[in-house]
Amino acid sequence: MSYEELQRDLRGNMQKLCQFLGKPLSPEQLDSSVQHLSFSAMKENAMSNSILLRNPKDDTVHNIPLLRKGTCGDWKNVFTVAQSEAFDTVYQEKMAKLDPGLFPWSEYC
Repeated sequence: MSYEELQRDLRGNMQKLCQFLGKPLSPEQLDSSVQHLSFSAMKENAMSNSILLRNPKDDTVHNIPLLRKGTCGDWKNVFTVAQSEAFDTVYQEKMAKLDPGLFPWSEYC
């Protein structure tokens, strides 16, 4: 299950996950789960969208948000060309033995 697949069909993927775990949800429970697991709900929830980091120099604590836009492929607007090339090199090295069809990123973006 990938982020892109969840973006495309959160409800359907939740149903598959519940079936896999042998824990079916009622329609009401599934509706509630989908609502709470939407990107917008998670971004608004401090429990899922923040991390506290302490600055060792002055002992101040900073609340850093974890979620940005929630759009598929937005990394292209964040990575430099050099970072993208470095990632591609490591990715190809580490994933070379796996079937590329296991990770259909481009069909969802």
